Amino acid sequence: MFSLRAKKALVTGAGSGIGAAIAKTFSRAGAHVIVADLNESGGRHTVSEIVSVGGTAEFVTLDVTSETACQTLGREILAKHGPLDVLVNNAGIGAVGTLLTTSGSEFDRMLQVNVRGIFNVTRAFLPAMIERGAGSVINMASAAGLEGLKDRLAYATSKHAVVGLTRSAALDHAKSGVRINCLCPGRIETPFVTSRLAEYPDREAAYLEMCSTQANGRMGRPDEVAALALYLASDESSFVTGAALAIDGGMTAGSGRF
Repeated sequence: MFSLRAKKALVTGAGSGIGAAIAKTFSRAGAHVIVADLNESGGRHTVSEIVSVGGTAEFVTLDVTSETACQTLGREILAKHGPLDVLVNNAGIGAVGTLLTTSGSEFDRMLQVNVRGIFNVTRAFLPAMIERGAGSVINMASAAGLEGLKDRLAYATSKHAVVGLTRSAALDHAKSGVRINCLCPGRIETPFVTSRLAEYPDREAAYLEMCSTQANGRMGRPDEVAALALYLASDESSFVTGAALAIDGGMTAGSGRF
């Protein structure tokens, strides 16, 4: 198992799903985890799960769309813990719609959370990491950031932007000692996906259809994404920066079904 012993990690959107899995995986690897989320009950639940098995964690409320809130938290964490070792920009939202069925406000909200949120949080924590000369930033993109996705125009647009932000920032700071990468999951069985299934008249058929878009015939699990995040957070990935790593059961490998 890759080690994060004595490291400090902040994970946004860690109150559920992939973010919670990353926070718990990092804790098991030895990190002190700062769980950041707008959902206080979900975030505190993640912290309690970590603490219950002997890990150390704390909860902070964070609206990633607020530049002021992000800068304030950055100063508070720096004063309390020093520079972060790992920053995971996981907070994000999804939406269904085409160019014609997506409203302007829905489109703007998607970019505000999924793209500007990463911009805001990273700007708050990156300077201290650069000054120390070490760190790993992991952004949550999507397989929808690597190719188009039917009926998900705003979401796919935002995730393409995350890939571009990641690659450009990695190049800008490649010699600083800070590595910046992103993960591109396919369909992962998270609470968001589960809630979407409830909208279909035939839940089982919808589930099987979602599974079929992966070449291996199933959706991924949050802990599988967390395992790849752990690799990027660890020192073993020291030569990896600017990467957009697909973890999608073969979805983007050429099936053409995504």
